Amino acid sequence: MGQIEWEDFERVDMRVGRVIEVEDFEQARNPSYLLQIDFGPEIGAKQSAAAIRDLYRKEEIKDRLVVAVVNFPPK
Repeated sequence: MGQIEWEDFERVDMRVGRVIEVEDFEQARNPSYLLQIDFGPEIGAKQSAAAIRDLYRKEEIKDRLVVAVVNFPPK
């Protein structure tokens, strides 16, 4: 993968959000959780998958603050 230009990085919208819900994501290829993350009133809650089931228990993730890119299109 090549380097990106500064203008590419400037378009990335990274925000801090709080994990409000954690579920097992059985359809994922790797052991994953499905997360609901609240980014506040401006953005609201967004969903993300995280392949971290081997590293964390659900109760360790809930209520944590995380940094995420919020302007990716749905995959």
